[in-house]
Amino acid sequence: MDLATLPAVDGVQILHGLPEPVIVVDRNCLIRFVNFEAQRFLDAGESALVGQRLDELLPADSPIFLLIAQVLSQGRTVSEYGVILETPRIGRHTVTITAGPMGDRTDHAVVTLHEVSIARLIDKQLNHRNAARSVTAMAAMLAHEVKNPLSGIRGAAQLLEENASDPDRELTRLICDEADRIVALVNRMEVFSDQRPIEREAVNIHAVLERVRKVSQTGFARRVRFVERYDPSLPPVHGNHDQLVQVFLNLVKNAAEAAPADNPEIVLTTAYQRGVSIAIPGTNGRMNLPLAVTIQDNGEGIPEDLHQHLFDPFVSTKANGSGLGLALVAKIVGDHGGVVDFDSRPRRTVFRVSLPIAVDAGNLVQRTPPVEELAS
Repeated sequence: MDLATLPAVDGVQILHGLPEPVIVVDRNCLIRFVNFEAQRFLDAGESALVGQRLDELLPADSPIFLLIAQVLSQGRTVSEYGVILETPRIGRHTVTITAGPMGDRTDHAVVTLHEVSIARLIDKQLNHRNAARSVTAMAAMLAHEVKNPLSGIRGAAQLLEENASDPDRELTRLICDEADRIVALVNRMEVFSDQRPIEREAVNIHAVLERVRKVSQTGFARRVRFVERYDPSLPPVHGNHDQLVQVFLNLVKNAAEAAPADNPEIVLTTAYQRGVSIAIPGTNGRMNLPLAVTIQDNGEGIPEDLHQHLFDPFVSTKANGSGLGLALVAKIVGDHGGVVDFDSRPRRTVFRVSLPIAVDAGNLVQRTPPVEELAS
């Protein structure tokens, strides 16, 4: 092979292609470079991270800063295993840290974080999509196999009620009420069997989140403190405005119900995450999902035994919950070509929704949210 004929290699693109966080800091601990995976790890975009002090993002007493100091003073590569990095923003991570000098730049250190999480994340995303598909099949079956027989049962109960005694009439009324309740549940599930393509346009994700916040604070989340960490430079989402409102309204409602009575807080964050993409089933192509929205609460967290099944139908942490809210979220996000994931531990539960952007926003009409609110 003639090496002279090989195309030039872009070192920056190689760093962005790595599946592990890479951070470059200078002698003053200022961040000079972050690859795509480091942006995801630190839960912020490149514009927000470059120029910021790393010790303002991670605990100042973390071993990572001792390693950086050794690199800058001794000019050699050092590593430490099993280091815990934890903040309210990024959560808790156990990582191996490797730090070394950046070539001839003795005043810069390159830090790499090794965390076994990529395979687990992909598996969870596939499980969420499978859960949404299972609800779709179940909804179609229930509509045909349950609603029709219930109509006959209810009609028979009404006929019996005409000639029944008062005690028996209470029983026939109970039959009718329970039949109506089951039909209402099936009606709620019929939305899952809707296979029509969604109507999409360029949607301002911050307008969606602002509407969700206003609806929430005038109703179920009136006592919750909202913290907004938005990247104002984000491009529009390629999606359906009303369906996105439904997704984030469901997630915020769950967060508000999970938040503690003492100092309840919900953090809404948007960020641009480079390099995140998923395969398109049945093709060789991939869809980029650069726009990330996270909803974080400070509640007790989701029980460990529910983590693998949280997006399945009829799985709920609420005493009177139907268990369809998160299944619907998974379906709508999947219909948009996006993914939804979560990370939960005491005092910090985060749901992350990754979505595609409007590629040609100039040719798409930016939608202004209607005045009426979709409270539910």
